[in-house]
This record gives sequence, C-alpha cells and structure tokens, in this order.
Amino acid sequence: MAREIGNVMYDEEFVLNSRGLKLFACKWIPMNQEPKALVFICHGYGMECSITMNSTAIRLAKAGYAVYGLDYEGHGKSAGLQGYVENMDYVINDCSSHFTSICEKQENKEKMRYLLGESMGGAVALLLHRKKPDFWDGAVLVAPMCKIADDVKPPQFVITILRKLCSIIPTWKIIPTKDIVDIAFKVPEVRQQVRENPYCYKGKPRLKTGHELLRTSLDLEQRLQEVSLPELKKITLRLLYRPHANKS
Repeated sequence: MAREIGNVMYDEEFVLNSRGLKLFACKWIPMNQEPKALVFICHGYGMECSITMNSTAIRLAKAGYAVYGLDYEGHGKSAGLQGYVENMDYVINDCSSHFTSICEKQENKEKMRYLLGESMGGAVALLLHRKKPDFWDGAVLVAPMCKIADDVKPPQFVITILRKLCSIIPTWKIIPTKDIVDIAFKVPEVRQQVRENPYCYKGKPRLKTGHELLRTSLDLEQRLQEVSLPELKKITLRLLYRPHANKS
C-alpha cells in the first residue's frame, strides 16, 4: 500500500522466492526528482526493514536515493519460522535475486548500486558482493558480522558438537545468551521501540541459526582478502564482531 511520507513515496509488496515462500519487500522513493542512485538495505539478525530501518531509509530518500528493503525468510513480515536461518545461502540468493531484478528495470539500469548492511546484514552485503563482485558500486557496513574476536571464538570441538546437534534439533532455542535487545541497543527509547515491534525476533537464537551465523562469520574471516571494493575493504578490516558490542 503506497503512501506519502513528506516528499518520499513508501510502498510495500510480497514477492515469492525460489522456494515458494512469500517475502516482504518495501521501498522508499524520492518524489519530484529522479533518484541519483539505488541503496539496498540488508537488516540485522532478528530485525526487519519497514519499521526499524524506516528513519534511515527516509533520510536517504530525502537526500535523493531510492531505497529498497527485503525481510529475510523467518524475519519481519516474511514467511518462515521466526528467527530461524536454515541456510545463509538461501538468504543471499533471495536478496541477490530481488535486488538484481530491481537494478535491471529499464529506469534503473544506468544508476549506481549500493548496499547498506548492519551486523548480520553486513555479512549479507559482503556475501552479495562476493557472489557478484562486478555488480555493486559500493557499500556501507555498520558493525558487520565478518570476524569473531579470538576471546569469544568457540573451540573446534564445540563447533563439531553444534553441527551434529543441528541435524537433530535445528529449531530449538537452546543457545545461551543474554537479552539480545539489551545487548544490541544502548538507547532506552530504541530498546523500547524494538520490544514493542511484533516483527522483531526477541527470543534466544535457534540452534541452526547460531550455527549458520558462526559458519558465515568464520568463512568471511578467512576470505576477507576477496573483498575488492575499496569502500568495503576499508570499513570491514577495522571491525571485529563481538556479540556484546554488535547491534543485532
């Protein structure tokens, strides 16, 4: 349902992914001017685009950028078990397919393409870039999930046990962690907004989700040298992923 927000036109829809699931997509388009470039939002773990990223998207749209978001499977208003990441490859393929379809529209073919990723979304942005390294023109990464600090990295035997348990009880919420909202958000007003947002997952991480996030972080850490965009490399190599410091 399209609606005006100041001089920005907001719209949303559901799109089908390759596995037949409905994914929620939204966009913020500047009115009365041709967008100067395209920005694609990659949200964090347990978060969503239309509410938690709304203020950021509106600011970008008012600055002349067309902004697009997609709630991952199991996140926000998209279909799937809430807070469950069965396979990060599914997330990357869904985002790549949807974002590419937007870029290939006639009115967008000549526009620059940028990724905006936060936390897990930073990892998604890096993997999208790695999937199609010549397709993206730049990225902004906020506390990207691309490296695990040595003092919090689990030993190999723990990883092995985790992998085996994932085949038995993948959706169980048994990963011990502190309140994710308290860890991720320091500003009381923001914490309250997230707690009141029914589309944000606030439970303990599911077993397979934790395994996929760990697997992705380790993989990115080992292959950071494949980051070819100067914007990505400059930001990524300075940041360490620590659960107590990450935003989502």
